[in-house]
Amino acid sequence: MAVEAGRLRGRFGWSGERQRPRWLQVVANAALVLAGMCGALAMLAAVQLAYGARPQHTAATIAGLAAVVIVAVFAARWMHAAIEGRVDLLTQALDASPDAQLIVRPDGRMAYTNAAFVNLFPDDGGPPLDRVAAALADEPQSQADFRRLRNQAAAGARAIAALPLRDARGGAAGWFTISVNPIAGRAGYSFWNVRDVTAQHEMEAVIRDERNKLIDFLDNAPIGFYSVDAQGHFLFINQTLGEWLGGRPSDIAAQGARLHDFIVAPLADPGSPFDPFGGRDDGTQRGEVVLRGRQGRTVHAWIGQSVVGEGDELRTRSVVRDLTPEREWETALRRSRERFQRFFADAPVGIALLGRAGRFEEANRAVGALFGAAAPDLIGQQLIDFLYEGDRREVAAKLVAATEGRAFAAPLEFRLQGGRERIMVAFVSRLDAGEGDDGLILHVIEVTEQRSLETQFAQSQKMQAVGQLAGGVAHDFNNLLTAMIGFCDLLLLRFRPGDPSFADIMQIKQNANRAANLVRQLLAFSRQQTLQPRVLDVTDVLHELSNLLRRLIGENIELKVVLGRELGLVKVDQGQLEQVIINLAVNARDAMPTGGTVTIRTANVSEPQPVRHGPEVMPAGDYVLIEVVDTGIGIPKENLGRIFEPFFSTKEIGSGTGLGLSTVYGIVRQTGGFVFVDSAPGRGAVFQIYLPRQDAAAAPAAARADGAEPALGRDLTGIGTVMLVEDDDPVRIFGARALRNKGYQVVEAKSGEAALELIRDAAQPIDLLITDVVMPRLDGPGLIRRVREIHPDMKVIFISGYTEDAFRQRLGSDSAIHFLPKPFSLKQLAAKVKEVLSGEAA
Repeated sequence: MAVEAGRLRGRFGWSGERQRPRWLQVVANAALVLAGMCGALAMLAAVQLAYGARPQHTAATIAGLAAVVIVAVFAARWMHAAIEGRVDLLTQALDASPDAQLIVRPDGRMAYTNAAFVNLFPDDGGPPLDRVAAALADEPQSQADFRRLRNQAAAGARAIAALPLRDARGGAAGWFTISVNPIAGRAGYSFWNVRDVTAQHEMEAVIRDERNKLIDFLDNAPIGFYSVDAQGHFLFINQTLGEWLGGRPSDIAAQGARLHDFIVAPLADPGSPFDPFGGRDDGTQRGEVVLRGRQGRTVHAWIGQSVVGEGDELRTRSVVRDLTPEREWETALRRSRERFQRFFADAPVGIALLGRAGRFEEANRAVGALFGAAAPDLIGQQLIDFLYEGDRREVAAKLVAATEGRAFAAPLEFRLQGGRERIMVAFVSRLDAGEGDDGLILHVIEVTEQRSLETQFAQSQKMQAVGQLAGGVAHDFNNLLTAMIGFCDLLLLRFRPGDPSFADIMQIKQNANRAANLVRQLLAFSRQQTLQPRVLDVTDVLHELSNLLRRLIGENIELKVVLGRELGLVKVDQGQLEQVIINLAVNARDAMPTGGTVTIRTANVSEPQPVRHGPEVMPAGDYVLIEVVDTGIGIPKENLGRIFEPFFSTKEIGSGTGLGLSTVYGIVRQTGGFVFVDSAPGRGAVFQIYLPRQDAAAAPAAARADGAEPALGRDLTGIGTVMLVEDDDPVRIFGARALRNKGYQVVEAKSGEAALELIRDAAQPIDLLITDVVMPRLDGPGLIRRVREIHPDMKVIFISGYTEDAFRQRLGSDSAIHFLPKPFSLKQLAAKVKEVLSGEAA
């Protein structure tokens, strides 16, 4: 019908999509012609009448012509109605079609379109086929297929293609079948039909996708699928099983391979492909085999299969599961269990499992070593039985709480029974194994040494804090004592020995010197005293000190001095060494209230390896050993770790300060030595002092140390300009007066900033700079660094109550600096200044 409608429209000259047909225009034109002819007849009649024609002849002519016209008009209208009705019927039928239809002229212009085509491809004024091409999806292949359709239509051939098209609003593309057919009898005319097949295409895609999914599932499932015929030849193999067997499924099936070709064990009857494992009553067969692929891969497999069909159609439906990972897991699990057992047994930390009753169920070697028994011997014993009695109640309560699921924050700490106190820390966690098989896991470590180190560290912190306090107090005392001793010296210059005031001033000076000794003890305790070390022989020191020691310890105590032969030399401050020995002798006397013996021994000692005494390690080397041994009451074990602690004393209140042994420790350690003690109740005590031995050939001769009183009668006067920088007014005033009395010109400064300004503005050169070390804002070392930038060669003397080492490291390689410790006397100050200015000081 569509072809016939196109033929009719072409025959009658239709040229628009919805325009009036051309034949209707012809009929209308004919009507106009007839009307014109009627008018012409009317004019003819008028002319005839005008020229005398008879009216009846004219009327007859007009009537005849009118009749012809009327008949022609009615005939035209009847033909128009008949043809238009038929064409409209065909047009309505074509418009009702859901397919978009188009008739194309040979020149590419449109001869006819139905409503579906107009809706699908709106008119944009261009050729209709170009509108179809513009609606194609942006794919090169689609454009190429449409060009093929147009070429075949132009050649008068039939063609069809499925192409994706966008809708009129630019939405998503749908799938359409476009077909083209030539119109018979109309050369160059072609009929185009566009049918929407989107739903069909989508359904086919869904079916295809589901089929692909099923194929993919079967091929790539983690298990193998296969089917064999009655002779055991493979009919079907999925991809997974093909990979296990070492080939492509299609190749294995095409080559006529048999299942028995790949079975290693068990060996089946070659004639029975269906019974490698033994049949079951329900017709199924299952079992484990070992398969070996073509590349040598071995697969431990489980096969389950059923037999279907009869006769030649006999076949299996079989499933293969790879047991290799499970076998590997079993092997790994066994190795892991063995490895865990080794880790558990050989762990350096004690690990134990306690049952609900608190008995050992499992224990490793470390637990056995900690509890003093072999690990198997601990099984079945109560943990509580191994604990110190004072800790049992608390430990039992916490174990019960842990068993009941109540957690406690801190680890469990307890002590073990035995002669030596041992401290353990246990980390407890609950083992919830289910079915009432609960227990506790204990990780136990020994912290005895750690607790000892913590105690020693706390003591060290305490000593450091008290030492800082003592050092600060001593520094202030040294300034006061320097002023007191200095002003006493100034007063003594004005009085003669026979004057009554002379004795009073001397008494004041002696008391100030005693106070200075007390300050030195404080600094020795804090290891901040200014030592004056000299290379000396300990034997000579003990010879001179023995008489004093005998008077100190009393008549009821015997003193023995056993001196080693060819004793080495040591470099120490003689006064401090004497103080150490005196303190130890006095402590020994107090430990023997009813009498006894104090023995002092010396010897040369060489240690090839480092030696540990408690927390301290003495390096290897050559030492001089001084032992002070008593036969007193001894020192309890719990006090041995605290005897060097400041203010710790076992004496009655008022009988001791608690600073004696701490001072000994401070002096020996600052000298570079070590002091150790060994004692037990009822066995007395042994104090050992190790001092580094000096090389006798390289040791210089003993010389007067800094700070010693100069020889009597020595001339201490001098000339030159000296700047004295001291923030403590009494010390600065005394020093300035003392130096002026000796002939020096003195420039005073109260701070480092003032001294620096005076040096920059000095009218005459300054020969010597004397400065305190500790000053606010700009201290002594900082002042010296600034002065060196202006006067690199200026001579400098530091004065301080602190040790010289406290500031030496801050000056780097500057060795042209001298030191005078506080407190100092007038003579000591004058002697030091003269030595430095004259170049005598080293």
